[in-house]
Amino acid sequence: MENITAIIVEDSRLARNELKELLKKHPQIQLVGEAENVDKAYELINEAQPKVLFLDINMPEKNGFELLEMLDNVPLTIFTTAYDEYAIKSFEYNAFDYLLKPINQDRFSKTIEKVITAIEKETTDEKPFELHRQIFIKEGENCWLIKISEISVFEIVGNYTRVYFEDNKPLIYKSLNQIEAKLPEATFFRANRQQIINLNHVDKVIPWFNGKLKVTIKNSTQEIEISRRQSYKFKELLGF
Repeated sequence: MENITAIIVEDSRLARNELKELLKKHPQIQLVGEAENVDKAYELINEAQPKVLFLDINMPEKNGFELLEMLDNVPLTIFTTAYDEYAIKSFEYNAFDYLLKPINQDRFSKTIEKVITAIEKETTDEKPFELHRQIFIKEGENCWLIKISEISVFEIVGNYTRVYFEDNKPLIYKSLNQIEAKLPEATFFRANRQQIINLNHVDKVIPWFNGKLKVTIKNSTQEIEISRRQSYKFKELLGF
């Protein structure tokens, strides 16, 4: 397995150095950058596309939660903070783990082990789905066997993903990034940080504010806003 790339986002130089010392005992994790504020982190993440993000919550001007809201593709995120009151909120942002400062070496090592296991599983999972592939979805007492092509939208809901097809919208315990890695790229498009759309289910494309686009979904009242950065990709993809 190749090294797992990571970025540290932390306004305290001392805290960044402490994290780097902890990482020295885990050569599988390759640090590819660090940032002391959200704006620098945003540029660095979009450029380096790391697998893992060590993210402080309390920072000047913008906090760690605001950074995640700015990103279209969110790395596996480990929050590092001195405040335990953010724990519940962090998992609303699909956080992988939550480390309290000062970070204990054993606790850190357990987190890294979980990171490696999760990424290995993601890497060795079966090949991307084909459109005609049928998948089994279960929520409570309800079960469905549906084709990938029948799904119109995937949407993050905390640690779950909501799957939209026909008049159904069950929740499955998978992250949106895990799902995206297995979807046919020519058919499914990451509209924003929270949603992936099936291009074959798009009914209308509407120009929106600040260079953004909005799409409506066939046989549905759903309207999906495409982020500004993804709107450029969407136009290139569809040739307009």
